Amino acid sequence: MGPAEAFTTAWRKAFTYGGKATRAEYWWFFLTQFIVILVLQSLGNASEFGAVLTLFYGVASIFPNLSLVVRRLRDIGKQWQWIFISLVPFIGGIWFIILMCQPSVLDETN
Repeated sequence: MGPAEAFTTAWRKAFTYGGKATRAEYWWFFLTQFIVILVLQSLGNASEFGAVLTLFYGVASIFPNLSLVVRRLRDIGKQWQWIFISLVPFIGGIWFIILMCQPSVLDETN
């Protein structure tokens, strides 16, 4: 899965919390999201419209981010509640990144 496909898939499945998301899908979306936000912030520095656009995009992107993380956690065999690990002071964010880097767990039906 490439960056464009991962980005569009995440937005298409913004309200789909079932299923799984691969490691590549998560990280390509993360990279593409980062680049989009950088571009929007540079526009935001140039005009008020860019700042409003950045704010709108930031709020709207909460939904695909949340569903993608829940699907990624399911893919590594964790429950959705693990999303709160990033709230643990000092090591929570590091632990969350390590979780997102884990390989997929194979289905036991295969």
